[in-house]
Amino acid sequence: IMNDHMVHTVNMLESMPWPKHLRRVPEYACGHHEKMDGTGYPKGLLAGTMSIPARMMAIADVFEALTAADRPYKKPKTLSESMKIIGMFKKTNHLDPELVDFFVTSKVYRKFAEMFLNEEQIDDVDEEAILAIKPEPMVMKKAKAG
Repeated sequence: IMNDHMVHTVNMLESMPWPKHLRRVPEYACGHHEKMDGTGYPKGLLAGTMSIPARMMAIADVFEALTAADRPYKKPKTLSESMKIIGMFKKTNHLDPELVDFFVTSKVYRKFAEMFLNEEQIDDVDEEAILAIKPEPMVMKKAKAG
């Protein structure tokens, strides 16, 4: 049932008449639960079939979910906790390892934190430790039928 929100999102977004410059919005929005090895949803896309913006959305979605202070079912995580989890998702190929490294080196996470997080969430992140993480060899799952 939880995964159905993406099916409804895909159906809704793909039915809208997007102008040419926004025609890939459904792909970007719907790719945030896909994983590099094809085990994500709703389409079970493999890394090579996912666009870079969709991969970026996946990182943004995970980071925002971890740090969000407005979720009634959990406490927001600190930057260091959140980035350790992002690092583990890099290791397991849940998230694109190269884009995770860019997320760290560009300091996008820090800029977001300074703009949107509570002061008590902002702590030091061991960027070198995250950058040193090597992704596990990826075992590609069979893509689901679209």
